[in-house]
Amino acid sequence: MRKIWFLLLAILMAAAAARAQTGPSVVNTVHNLSTGGPGKVKASGETEICIFCHAPHNATTVQPLWNRSLPVSAYRPYASNSLKAAPGQPTGASKLCLSCHDGTIALGNVHSRGQAIAMANGVTTLPPGSTNLGTDLSGDHPISFRYDSTLASKNPKLLNPGLLPPMVRLDANAELQCTTCHDAHNNTYGNFLVMSNVGSALCNKCHQMGSTDIAAHQTCASCHQPHTSPSGPYLLTKAKVSDTCLPCHNGAQGANQGPDIAQTLTLPSIHDTKSAVNLPDHIPDNVDCKDCHEPHTTRSSAAGTGPLVKPLLGQIDGINLGGGAVARARYEYEVCFKCHADKAALNPYISRRIVQTNLRLTVAPGAVSYHPIEVKGRNTNVPSLRPPLTINSVIGCTDCHGSDTSKRAGGTGANGPHGSNYRPLLLARYETADRTAYTTSAYALCFQCHDNTLVVADSGPFPRHKTHIQGAQAPCSICHAAHGISGTQGTVVKNFALINFDTSVVLPESTSKRLEYDHTGTNHGSCFLNCHGKNHNGLSY
Repeated sequence: MRKIWFLLLAILMAAAAARAQTGPSVVNTVHNLSTGGPGKVKASGETEICIFCHAPHNATTVQPLWNRSLPVSAYRPYASNSLKAAPGQPTGASKLCLSCHDGTIALGNVHSRGQAIAMANGVTTLPPGSTNLGTDLSGDHPISFRYDSTLASKNPKLLNPGLLPPMVRLDANAELQCTTCHDAHNNTYGNFLVMSNVGSALCNKCHQMGSTDIAAHQTCASCHQPHTSPSGPYLLTKAKVSDTCLPCHNGAQGANQGPDIAQTLTLPSIHDTKSAVNLPDHIPDNVDCKDCHEPHTTRSSAAGTGPLVKPLLGQIDGINLGGGAVARARYEYEVCFKCHADKAALNPYISRRIVQTNLRLTVAPGAVSYHPIEVKGRNTNVPSLRPPLTINSVIGCTDCHGSDTSKRAGGTGANGPHGSNYRPLLLARYETADRTAYTTSAYALCFQCHDNTLVVADSGPFPRHKTHIQGAQAPCSICHAAHGISGTQGTVVKNFALINFDTSVVLPESTSKRLEYDHTGTNHGSCFLNCHGKNHNGLSY
């Protein structure tokens, strides 16, 4: 009987050697753990190759002739709402793979031997790294879930499994397993993949993420790793989204390098808050690149006018005028509304007579006064506008919010609302502190659209502006709110032309206790307030 066993073994080894010369074989891969294997992890004296996984006799009841104990540890499975499935504990072929790759069972511990096979250099399990997954699989590509047409219908970024090529196989229960992507006996394509993944060809057999003309975004491996990802369910190469993006978007030279976003994130006012400390109360603390950009569909063109979404944002989701979610935002403000609309209220940047932190309501067409972000403005008399702007113009959020070092602001840096020297994330300087000496640079943001010579002219459309802005050194923000006044909180008379007083400076009138402005006609109005110690009891102009 012993002679027959050795004869059978010789035949198997000869067949394996023949396959190694004529086609793919496990013999010349790191899965050959025998003493003659090519990898660093190998046995100290064992010459059999298949024995580490299979045995012709005295194997376990698990097929195919499995020669290892199955793991008994409870795993922490992958979990993400985006998958639309909930992978449970590993099953099927995945559990077989994990009998080596979770590090809980010694490599030499095979069922058919009375004692474990000794490994060279005292190694017992796979060394820490991408091949030793551990029992926490939350940062690994999901396995052991049913991948069928029902799942594909729930997740539009998954292709129908009926389109899978023959080499990309699901198991008999239509579950995706390790063996869907990996062939343990064939390392022709590296990492034991079932087919080449050049250009993300294997990834694209299941995933349809959209198209982009940005080279680095066209290859999944530029940003993702399928195993032991430090980011968890995002499967990113870094722990955080921003840390994954910035190595390319750091201004370095090269065909695949993006603009220098990293530099703007060192400025005092930033959108990405991954590393910010002592955040102002008006900035949410969970913003990163993916909130504004859909990286799989971004386009290199920066084209886009007024309030339309720029191609660099990709097919990003948003919140519409009515507060409803939209899968693909059409307008720039819909992207901004994801954070700056109906979410939990944040403390305002400036204290106002009328407080409204939901910017969707302040710039809505039904607001009593607003900057024209969604539709053209209400005011038909705005003589200070600089050409080519007219009363029919509609602007975008990034016409005011962006990097002051950007090309758009006259610098050389990256465009977009990433970071600025001027709070809150402004494209140019906009002083809000009382008693600010008037200069055109102090209100450079306003003067991008408004003609400063008309705003402070001795005679003209705004006869009292010079007295207040230059004489009393009152900033624009003392009287005007930048976004607008909700239609449920103000009136077209008392809040005309964005009038909404800064209550840290403007106090109620001492006798009547009124704090308001009345619009009485074109370029005329009256105030009831107390400012800089001067009482305005119906003071008119």
